[in-house]
Amino acid sequence: MTKLLSGLVFIACAAPAFAQQAPASPSPATPVEVGATPWKLEPFTATYEAWYKGKRAGDATLQVVHKAGNQWRMDLGIHGDRGVASLLRLNIQQSTVFDVTELPTTTLLRPLSQSTVRKAIFGDKEMTGAYDWWKNQATWTGKIDPDRQAPVPLQQGDMSSLLLDLAIMRDARPGAALDYRVVDNGRAKEYTYKVAADTEIVPVGELSYDAMRVERTNAGDREQVFWVASGVPTPVRMLQRNDGEDAIDLRLIDYQGVQ
Repeated sequence: MTKLLSGLVFIACAAPAFAQQAPASPSPATPVEVGATPWKLEPFTATYEAWYKGKRAGDATLQVVHKAGNQWRMDLGIHGDRGVASLLRLNIQQSTVFDVTELPTTTLLRPLSQSTVRKAIFGDKEMTGAYDWWKNQATWTGKIDPDRQAPVPLQQGDMSSLLLDLAIMRDARPGAALDYRVVDNGRAKEYTYKVAADTEIVPVGELSYDAMRVERTNAGDREQVFWVASGVPTPVRMLQRNDGEDAIDLRLIDYQGVQ
Protein backbone atom coordinates (compact mmCIF):
# COMPACT_ATOMS: atom_id res chain seq x y z
CA MET A 1 0.00 0.00 0.00
CA THR A 2 2.90 2.42 0.57
CA LYS A 3 3.47 2.56 -3.21
CA LEU A 4 0.29 4.57 -3.31
CA LEU A 5 2.12 7.46 -1.70
CA SER A 6 5.03 7.45 -4.09
CA GLY A 7 2.88 7.65 -7.14
CA LEU A 8 -0.18 9.65 -6.08
CA VAL A 9 0.96 10.40 -5.82
CA PHE A 10 -1.95 8.76 -5.77
CA ILE A 11 -2.00 10.53 -6.90
CA ALA A 12 -2.62 11.84 -10.15
CA CYS A 13 -6.92 15.90 -14.95
CA ALA A 14 -8.49 17.99 -17.62
CA ALA A 15 -8.49 21.60 -16.65
CA PRO A 16 -11.49 21.63 -14.33
CA ALA A 17 -12.27 24.41 -11.90
CA PHE A 18 -12.28 23.80 -8.16
CA ALA A 19 -15.80 24.69 -7.07
CA GLN A 20 -16.18 26.70 -3.87
CA GLN A 21 -19.17 24.58 -2.99
CA ALA A 22 -19.81 20.99 -3.89
CA PRO A 23 -21.75 20.77 -7.14
CA ALA A 24 -24.90 18.70 -7.22
CA SER A 25 -24.23 15.02 -7.69
CA PRO A 26 -24.88 14.00 -11.29
CA SER A 27 -27.51 11.44 -12.17
CA PRO A 28 -26.09 7.94 -12.77
CA ALA A 29 -27.59 8.13 -16.25
CA THR A 30 -25.88 11.43 -17.04
CA PRO A 31 -22.09 11.15 -17.25
CA VAL A 32 -20.08 14.15 -16.07
CA GLU A 33 -18.41 15.59 -19.17
CA VAL A 34 -14.93 16.98 -19.52
CA GLY A 35 -14.96 20.71 -20.16
CA ALA A 36 -12.49 23.49 -20.89
CA THR A 37 -12.87 25.60 -17.74
CA PRO A 38 -9.52 27.08 -16.66
CA TRP A 39 -8.00 25.34 -13.66
CA LYS A 40 -8.07 27.20 -10.36
CA LEU A 41 -6.91 26.00 -6.95
CA GLU A 42 -9.61 26.02 -4.27
CA PRO A 43 -9.95 24.07 -0.99
CA PHE A 44 -11.75 20.73 -1.12
CA THR A 45 -12.20 17.44 0.71
CA ALA A 46 -12.63 14.15 -1.17
CA THR A 47 -13.47 10.69 0.12
CA TYR A 48 -12.48 7.49 -1.70
CA GLU A 49 -13.16 3.82 -1.36
CA ALA A 50 -9.82 2.00 -1.18
CA TRP A 51 -9.63 -1.33 -3.02
CA TYR A 52 -6.73 -3.79 -2.92
CA LYS A 53 -6.41 -6.56 -5.50
CA GLY A 54 -10.07 -6.20 -6.43
CA LYS A 55 -11.43 -6.28 -2.86
CA ARG A 56 -12.65 -3.43 -0.69
CA ALA A 57 -9.88 -2.67 1.82
CA GLY A 58 -10.82 0.61 3.52
CA ASP A 59 -11.22 4.31 2.89
CA ALA A 60 -9.07 7.28 1.97
CA THR A 61 -9.47 11.04 2.40
CA LEU A 62 -7.71 13.64 0.27
CA GLN A 63 -7.98 17.32 1.10
CA VAL A 64 -6.52 20.70 0.18
CA VAL A 65 -6.58 23.44 2.83
CA HIS A 66 -5.71 27.13 2.48
CA LYS A 67 -3.44 28.17 5.35
CA ALA A 68 -2.61 31.87 4.89
CA GLY A 69 -1.42 34.12 2.09
CA ASN A 70 -0.06 31.93 -0.70
CA GLN A 71 0.51 28.89 1.55
CA TRP A 72 -1.61 25.75 1.33
CA ARG A 73 -1.58 22.21 2.72
CA MET A 74 -2.51 18.93 1.05
CA ASP A 75 -3.30 15.83 3.15
CA LEU A 76 -3.86 12.18 2.31
CA GLY A 77 -5.11 9.67 4.86
CA ILE A 78 -5.62 5.96 4.17
CA HIS A 79 -7.26 3.63 6.67
CA GLY A 80 -7.24 -0.09 5.95
CA ASP A 81 -10.12 -1.77 7.79
CA ARG A 82 -10.80 -4.88 5.73
CA GLY A 83 -9.01 -7.99 4.52
CA VAL A 84 -5.24 -7.85 4.20
CA ALA A 85 -5.13 -4.15 5.04
CA SER A 86 -6.97 -4.81 8.30
CA LEU A 87 -4.66 -7.67 9.23
CA LEU A 88 -1.65 -5.44 8.67
CA ARG A 89 -3.29 -2.59 10.65
CA LEU A 90 -2.24 -0.30 7.84
CA ASN A 91 -2.82 3.40 8.42
CA ILE A 92 -1.04 6.10 6.43
CA GLN A 93 -1.08 9.86 6.86
CA GLN A 94 0.83 12.09 4.46
CA SER A 95 0.91 15.87 4.28
CA THR A 96 2.63 18.53 2.16
CA VAL A 97 2.73 22.25 2.91
CA PHE A 98 3.29 24.24 -0.28
CA ASP A 99 3.10 27.73 -1.69
CA VAL A 100 1.45 28.90 -4.90
CA THR A 101 2.90 31.36 -7.40
CA GLU A 102 0.98 32.54 -10.44
CA LEU A 103 3.27 32.66 -13.49
CA PRO A 104 2.28 33.93 -16.95
CA THR A 105 1.84 30.40 -18.33
CA THR A 106 1.17 28.23 -15.26
CA THR A 107 0.49 28.05 -11.53
CA LEU A 108 3.67 26.97 -9.72
CA LEU A 109 3.11 24.54 -6.81
CA ARG A 110 6.23 24.57 -4.65
CA PRO A 111 6.59 22.17 -1.67
CA LEU A 112 7.89 23.61 1.61
CA SER A 113 7.61 20.61 3.93
CA GLN A 114 6.45 17.02 3.78
CA SER A 115 5.60 14.43 6.41
CA THR A 116 4.63 10.77 6.30
CA VAL A 117 3.36 8.64 9.19
CA ARG A 118 2.67 4.97 8.60
CA LYS A 119 1.38 2.68 11.36
CA ALA A 120 1.41 -1.04 10.65
CA ILE A 121 1.78 -4.31 12.47
CA PHE A 122 5.27 -4.77 11.03
CA GLY A 123 6.51 -1.43 12.39
CA ASP A 124 5.69 2.25 12.43
CA LYS A 125 7.51 4.69 10.17
CA GLU A 126 7.74 8.48 10.36
CA MET A 127 9.59 10.77 7.93
CA THR A 128 9.78 14.54 7.61
CA GLY A 129 11.14 16.48 4.65
CA ALA A 130 12.15 20.16 4.37
CA TYR A 131 12.45 21.96 1.03
CA ASP A 132 14.92 24.85 1.35
CA TRP A 133 14.46 27.02 -1.76
CA TRP A 134 17.15 29.47 -0.65
CA LYS A 135 19.77 26.71 -0.71
CA ASN A 136 17.90 24.78 -3.43
CA GLN A 137 18.04 21.50 -1.54
CA ALA A 138 15.68 19.14 0.28
CA THR A 139 16.54 17.03 3.33
CA TRP A 140 14.74 14.28 5.26
CA THR A 141 14.81 13.09 8.84
CA GLY A 142 13.21 10.16 10.62
CA LYS A 143 13.06 6.52 9.57
CA ILE A 144 14.68 6.85 6.17
CA ASP A 145 17.18 4.60 4.38
CA PRO A 146 20.83 5.59 4.94
CA ASP A 147 21.42 6.11 1.21
CA ARG A 148 18.60 8.72 1.14
CA GLN A 149 19.77 10.94 3.99
CA ALA A 150 21.95 13.26 1.89
CA PRO A 151 20.45 16.57 0.68
CA VAL A 152 18.74 16.38 -2.72
CA PRO A 153 19.36 19.33 -5.12
CA LEU A 154 16.15 21.16 -6.08
CA GLN A 155 15.13 22.51 -9.47
CA GLN A 156 12.31 24.93 -10.26
CA GLY A 157 9.12 22.96 -10.77
CA ASP A 158 10.08 20.13 -8.39
CA MET A 159 7.19 18.73 -6.36
CA SER A 160 6.40 16.26 -3.63
CA SER A 161 4.53 13.12 -4.61
CA LEU A 162 1.21 14.43 -3.26
CA LEU A 163 1.41 17.56 -5.40
CA LEU A 164 1.48 15.42 -8.53
CA ASP A 165 -2.30 15.07 -8.22
CA LEU A 166 -2.79 18.82 -8.45
CA ALA A 167 -0.20 19.21 -11.21
CA ILE A 168 -1.95 16.65 -13.38
CA MET A 169 -5.28 18.37 -12.75
CA ARG A 170 -3.64 21.65 -13.77
CA ASP A 171 -1.84 20.47 -16.90
CA ALA A 172 -3.63 17.62 -18.65
CA ARG A 173 -5.17 18.18 -22.07
CA PRO A 174 -6.34 15.54 -24.58
CA GLY A 175 -3.31 13.94 -26.23
CA ALA A 176 -0.77 15.82 -24.09
CA ALA A 177 2.49 14.41 -22.69
CA LEU A 178 3.27 15.49 -19.11
CA ASP A 179 6.70 15.45 -17.49
CA TYR A 180 7.41 16.04 -13.79
CA ARG A 181 10.31 15.74 -11.38
CA VAL A 182 9.32 14.57 -7.90
CA VAL A 183 11.61 15.01 -4.90
CA ASP A 184 10.38 12.92 -2.01
CA ASN A 185 11.71 10.59 0.67
CA GLY A 186 15.35 11.44 -0.04
CA ARG A 187 15.45 11.02 -3.81
CA ALA A 188 14.40 12.61 -7.10
CA LYS A 189 12.41 10.70 -9.74
CA GLU A 190 11.09 11.54 -13.19
CA TYR A 191 7.41 10.94 -13.93
CA THR A 192 6.06 10.97 -17.49
CA TYR A 193 2.36 10.70 -18.33
CA LYS A 194 0.34 10.42 -21.53
CA VAL A 195 -3.17 11.83 -21.73
CA ALA A 196 -5.57 9.93 -23.97
CA ALA A 197 -6.84 11.80 -27.03
CA ASP A 198 -10.47 10.92 -26.27
CA THR A 199 -12.49 10.69 -23.08
CA GLU A 200 -14.07 7.48 -21.80
CA ILE A 201 -16.99 6.63 -19.53
CA VAL A 202 -15.73 5.67 -16.06
CA PRO A 203 -18.24 4.12 -13.63
CA VAL A 204 -17.57 5.01 -10.01
CA GLY A 205 -20.11 3.59 -7.58
CA GLU A 206 -23.58 4.59 -8.75
CA LEU A 207 -22.25 7.39 -10.96
CA SER A 208 -20.43 7.49 -14.24
CA TYR A 209 -18.06 10.17 -15.50
CA ASP A 210 -16.91 11.18 -18.96
CA ALA A 211 -13.25 11.41 -17.99
CA MET A 212 -9.77 11.69 -19.44
CA ARG A 213 -7.38 8.81 -18.87
CA VAL A 214 -3.89 9.89 -17.77
CA GLU A 215 -1.39 7.03 -17.70
CA ARG A 216 2.21 6.98 -16.54
CA THR A 217 4.50 5.75 -19.32
CA ASN A 218 7.81 5.29 -17.45
CA ALA A 219 6.66 3.21 -14.49
CA GLY A 220 7.89 -0.17 -15.75
CA ASP A 221 5.80 -3.04 -14.39
CA ARG A 222 3.98 -0.72 -11.98
CA GLU A 223 1.32 0.94 -14.07
CA GLN A 224 -0.37 4.08 -12.77
CA VAL A 225 -3.59 5.52 -14.18
CA PHE A 226 -5.70 8.57 -13.24
CA TRP A 227 -9.18 9.40 -14.54
CA VAL A 228 -10.28 13.03 -14.34
CA ALA A 229 -13.64 14.65 -15.05
CA SER A 230 -14.43 18.32 -15.49
CA GLY A 231 -15.86 20.10 -12.45
CA VAL A 232 -14.46 17.51 -10.04
CA PRO A 233 -11.47 18.86 -8.06
CA THR A 234 -9.65 15.54 -7.79
CA PRO A 235 -9.28 12.37 -9.89
CA VAL A 236 -12.46 10.27 -9.91
CA ARG A 237 -10.36 7.12 -9.89
CA MET A 238 -6.68 6.33 -9.27
CA LEU A 239 -5.34 2.88 -10.07
CA GLN A 240 -1.98 1.17 -9.62
CA ARG A 241 -1.38 -2.14 -11.38
CA ASN A 242 1.57 -4.40 -10.60
CA ASP A 243 2.72 -6.91 -13.21
CA GLY A 244 -0.50 -6.44 -15.14
CA GLU A 245 -2.85 -6.99 -12.17
CA ASP A 246 -4.86 -4.43 -10.21
CA ALA A 247 -3.22 -3.58 -6.91
CA ILE A 248 -4.31 -0.30 -5.28
CA ASP A 249 -7.50 1.30 -6.55
CA LEU A 250 -9.02 4.51 -5.12
CA ARG A 251 -12.58 5.32 -6.25
CA LEU A 252 -14.16 8.67 -5.48
CA ILE A 253 -17.43 8.50 -3.55
CA ASP A 254 -17.81 12.10 -2.32
CA TYR A 255 -16.22 15.54 -2.60
CA GLN A 256 -17.00 18.96 -1.18
CA GLY A 257 -15.65 22.46 -1.52
CA VAL A 258 -14.43 24.03 1.71
CA GLN A 259 -15.15 27.65 2.57
